[in-house]
Amino acid sequence: MFVIIGYVVVIFSVFGGFAMAGGHLAALLQPIELLMIGGAAFGAFLVGNDMKTIKATVKALPTVIAPSSYSKALYLDLLAMMFEFLTKIRKDGMMAIEKDVENPENSAIFTKYPKIMKDHHLMDFLCDYLRMMLSGNMEPFQIENLMDVDIETHHNEGHAVCHAVAKMADGMPAFGIVAAVMGVVHTMSSVGQVSNNELGVMIAHALVGTFLGILLCYGFVGPLATILEQKLNESSKMLQTAKIILLASLNGYAPTIAVEFGRKVLNSTERPEFLELEEYIKGAKTR
Repeated sequence: MFVIIGYVVVIFSVFGGFAMAGGHLAALLQPIELLMIGGAAFGAFLVGNDMKTIKATVKALPTVIAPSSYSKALYLDLLAMMFEFLTKIRKDGMMAIEKDVENPENSAIFTKYPKIMKDHHLMDFLCDYLRMMLSGNMEPFQIENLMDVDIETHHNEGHAVCHAVAKMADGMPAFGIVAAVMGVVHTMSSVGQVSNNELGVMIAHALVGTFLGILLCYGFVGPLATILEQKLNESSKMLQTAKIILLASLNGYAPTIAVEFGRKVLNSTERPEFLELEEYIKGAKTR
């Protein structure tokens, strides 16, 4: 929603300001300039990225319109779910969660938190490392190193999409100059064939290319890369929270303390208060 609102503000501010200054909006409507800039930028995007990145970008772009799913409610679900797992492990032993890990779709704990189950990255992360904890053959520092590599890989894959969109945006001002130069070349080649008034109009149309390239970069495409990066950081924060909780448990801390470690990892804007989390966990037990 804010993406659409932001685009409306950009359009109104730029084109509305131009119109209020006495400019003629019709002069800015240059579909051929848009074709040159957009087509060249897209072509460069295809040249500069492999098929994996292209597919990931196409898949990720529609998500920029949707509001972030990483809210306090989702983090409360994660903390409450982790508390239930750690309590079950402490009470009945590690083997008590074997069926939950091997078949999460039928798990009595996982199915209580459908929002968590929709995040396949988080589910894979949790099931993989709970499975490793079940094996009992790895030291906490070994699991921690593996978790760090896993999270870094996840972040790098997501960052490739952000980087691809950002590079496409960065190229648009230059392609705008290319479009403008092409317009100037066309204008100069028409000297002597058209009137001076027509030459003035052609030069004005050519200059629109530079304007459109800069506007598309900073007003439309560039912000998308920022949004994608923010969503990536939020996704990584979920994995980091799960990591801290599992490591705290492996180091012998009680479920309440381990979950508190995870709560401290969260950003202040989503972090629940201690008592709020305690009440939420009590409510989750009765579901």
